[in-house]
Amino acid sequence: MLRAYRVLDLTDDRGELAAMILGDMGADVIRVEPPGGTAARSTYPRIDGADALDASLPFQAFNRNKRSIVLDPASDADQATLVELVRGSDFVIESGMPSILADYGLDFDALKGANPKIVHVMLSPFGSTGPAADRPANDLTLSALGGQAGIQGPADRAPIRITVPQIWRHAGAEGAAAALIGHARMTATGEAQFVDVSAQCASTWTMMNAMDSFAIDGTDFERMGSTVQMGTIAIDPVFPCKDGYVVAVPSSDSAAGLLGHLLGEGIADESWLEEDWSTYLMRMLQGEIPKISPDIIAPAIAEFFSRKNKSDLFQIGLECDVTLAPVNSVADLLELEQLKAREAFPETPLPGGSTVLAPGRFALATKTPLVLDRAAPKLDEHGAEIRAELDSSPRRPASPTVSSSKNGNPFDNVKVLDVTWVIAGPASARYLADHGADVIKVESELRPDGVRRLGPIVEEETGWNGSHFYGEFNAGKRCIQLNLKEPGAVEILRDLIHWADVMIENWAPGATERAGIHYQANREINPDLIMLSTSLMGQTGPTRQVAGYGYHAGAMAGFYEVTGWGGQAPSGPWLAYTDCIAPHFVAALIAAALDHRRRTGEGQHIDAAQFEMALQFLAPEIMDLQLSSYTATRLGNRSPYHAPHGVYACAGEDQWCAIAIDNDAEWQRLREHLGNPDWARDTAYDTTAGRLAAHDLIDEHLTEWTSTRSPDAVMDELTAAGIKAGKVQRSSDLAVDPQYQHRGFHHFQDHPNMGSVPYAGPQFVIPGYDAGPHNCAPLLGEHTHEVLRDVLGMSAEAIQAAAEAGALQ
Repeated sequence: MLRAYRVLDLTDDRGELAAMILGDMGADVIRVEPPGGTAARSTYPRIDGADALDASLPFQAFNRNKRSIVLDPASDADQATLVELVRGSDFVIESGMPSILADYGLDFDALKGANPKIVHVMLSPFGSTGPAADRPANDLTLSALGGQAGIQGPADRAPIRITVPQIWRHAGAEGAAAALIGHARMTATGEAQFVDVSAQCASTWTMMNAMDSFAIDGTDFERMGSTVQMGTIAIDPVFPCKDGYVVAVPSSDSAAGLLGHLLGEGIADESWLEEDWSTYLMRMLQGEIPKISPDIIAPAIAEFFSRKNKSDLFQIGLECDVTLAPVNSVADLLELEQLKAREAFPETPLPGGSTVLAPGRFALATKTPLVLDRAAPKLDEHGAEIRAELDSSPRRPASPTVSSSKNGNPFDNVKVLDVTWVIAGPASARYLADHGADVIKVESELRPDGVRRLGPIVEEETGWNGSHFYGEFNAGKRCIQLNLKEPGAVEILRDLIHWADVMIENWAPGATERAGIHYQANREINPDLIMLSTSLMGQTGPTRQVAGYGYHAGAMAGFYEVTGWGGQAPSGPWLAYTDCIAPHFVAALIAAALDHRRRTGEGQHIDAAQFEMALQFLAPEIMDLQLSSYTATRLGNRSPYHAPHGVYACAGEDQWCAIAIDNDAEWQRLREHLGNPDWARDTAYDTTAGRLAAHDLIDEHLTEWTSTRSPDAVMDELTAAGIKAGKVQRSSDLAVDPQYQHRGFHHFQDHPNMGSVPYAGPQFVIPGYDAGPHNCAPLLGEHTHEVLRDVLGMSAEAIQAAAEAGALQ
C-alpha cells in the first residue's frame, strides 16, 4: 500500500512500532540512530549472550522492515545528510520529550523548510506542549495518569496496570494511524503537517465506556477484579478450570448449548429439559420467573468448568456453539491451530543465526499484501547503502495532487458504510468521521448496536438513545435503519455499497456470504470499493467461526494471563481489551488503502483479525519464552527488570500514586528527595538486583511516605525531581486534567436526548486543525429518510413503500 513512501524513524523504544506498521505496509523505513545506537536497543527483555546492541527483544520485534544508518548529531556532515534524507522522505517519526531531532539542530520549521510536504509525527508522554509536556513518565505512570490503572484490579488492593508494558505500544500503533491521517491532510492542503501524539490519551482510550462516565451519570467506574462492567450489566466471566482459567458468560444461551454435557456429568437433572431455553431471556426481561433460575445456572456451569482443562473446554465450546475462551499464556499461543493455519507466526531470524516464531503480518490484503522483507537491522547496517543512494540518485518524496477539501479535513469527500457494532468496528469507523468522512452506520431496531443499552447512561427512559457507551464510538456518524431480513433492505444496502468508498463490517465470518454482500459480490457493484472485515479470529482458519467479545479475545490472546496479582485469578484487563487495540491498526490500514486507491484507482479487501492485531502487543514476550523459557505472567504493578515499581496508597480514601524507578540514577534521585533515610542507605539498593530482592521492604517504606501526602503532591514533588510518578486518575480527574484542557481533548456536543455531553477526542492533535467529533452520536434511525432521499435519490413514494414492506425497521 505504501511502497511509494519513505519514512525516517528517529524514535526510541517509545514509538518504534509506528514506523514498523508503515514498513509492513510497504514503506521504505530508514532507522536513523546516533553513535552507539538508539536507546531502544537496550530495552528488556534481552537475548542472553547476544551483542549488547542486538540483545533487545522489543527492538527485534518492532524494527523489522527497517534499514539502519548512524548519523552523529555532533557532525556537521551528518546533520547535512539528515537534511538531505528529509528532502527525500514523506514522513519523519520521532519520540520526545525532549525532541530527538533537536539534537540534530532540527525542528518542524526546519523540516518543512527542507521539505514543504513533510509529515512530522511526534510521540511523547503527554504531547509536545502543555503543563505536563516535560513531566517524566513511563508505562506504569501513564497507565495511572491516563485512567487505565484506576479501573483494573480487585477493590481491596492497589490499582494495577497490565504487567507487560502496553501504553507505548498503543501510542506507537496510534502513531502509524496518525501519520497516515496527517498525510491525508497534507494531500488535502498541500502543506507540511506536525502530528502530536499523546501516550496519555492513548491510555485513556483503553478505558472505553469509563472515559467520560463521571460527566454522564456523576460516577466513576471502580475496580471490581475480573468483573466486566457495562454500566447497566456486570458479569464476572473468569472461571477456574483444571489447568488454569476460562472466560465465558454464564448465561441461558451457554446453559442451553452445554446442556448435554451438564446432564452427562450429572450436574444438571431432568428438570433442565423442561425449560424453554429459546425464550428464556425474553421471558426474564418480561419479569417471568423461569424454572431454572440464573442463580442455579452460574454455579452449575462453574462446576462443569472446574472438571475440564481449558483446551478441552475450548473444543467443547466449538462443538456446542458456545464461546469458552481459555486464558492463554504466551506458551499456549504458540500451539494454536488457528494461528498456524493463517501462518500468523512466521520464523523470525535473530542475531547469531537462530530463529523464533513471532507475530507476523497483522492483516491480509488482496491487492497489496503486507510484507516481512527484513529482520531488525544491525547498527548502521545500511549506512553505506543509504549514503550511496543519496550520492547516485537522490530520492524526492511522492508529490500527490492536492485534493479538494473545504476545511482541510483529511477525509473530506470519503464515503464510508459502517456495518459494524459494539466497540472495535464502530471505533475504527469513528476515526474516519472525526476527520471529515461521511459515515453512514446501518442498524435495525430489531437488532440495534448492542451497546445502546449499556452504560454510562444519562436517563434510562431515553431508550435506545441514552447510552454514552454507544456515543463514544459513534459520534459524528449518520444512522440508517435497515431490517436486512427483508429483501428490499438488502437492495438498499447494495445501493449504499455502490455509493461507498469504504465498507467496514464485523459480522461473523460467513455471514456476508449468506447475505450476498461478500467482497466478490460487492466488487461487482463497486469495483473500486475498499472493504475491511474485522472479526475475532479472521475470515479463514479452522476456528474462524468463534464469536464473542473483546473479553473473550483478551483471554485467548494472552492478556488476561498478564493482568492481575501473582497467585490470584486474572483481574482483567478492563472490559474488552482487544477492542481498543484493533482500531489503531484498522484506521492505519484504511488510510493506507485510501491513499493507494487515490494513486492507483484500486480497491481491495482487507481481512483484519482482532486476535492477530492484538498479538503484536505481546511480540517480545512471545519471543522471550522461546529463548529463555520465561513465561510472562501477572505481577501486579511490578517489573521483572526495574524496582521499585508500584502504585502506592496516598492520603485520602482510595487515593493512589504510581512511582517507577527505571535505573540506578533515578533511585539515587528518589533517595535524595526522601532525605536519604537510614532504610534507603543500604548499598545493596544501589543496584537493580538489590532493589528487586528487597521490593517488599522498599514498598513498605515508600507507602509510609506517600500515605501522608495527596497523590497530586506525591506526583508533583517527585516529577519536579526528575522521578517518574503519576496520580491514579479516574474519569472525574480526567475531566479536569489541565493537560487535557490544554489539548482540548474533550469535545462537547449537544445531544437531543442527553443534553451537552463530552466525547473523548483523538489521541493526537495537528496544530491549526480542528478534528472531530463534529456532531453528537446519532439517534437510532435518525437519518434514514435523509439518506434514502439525499444519498440514494429515492422518492417519497419509494421510501414509504420500503417502510410498509418492513425494510426500514
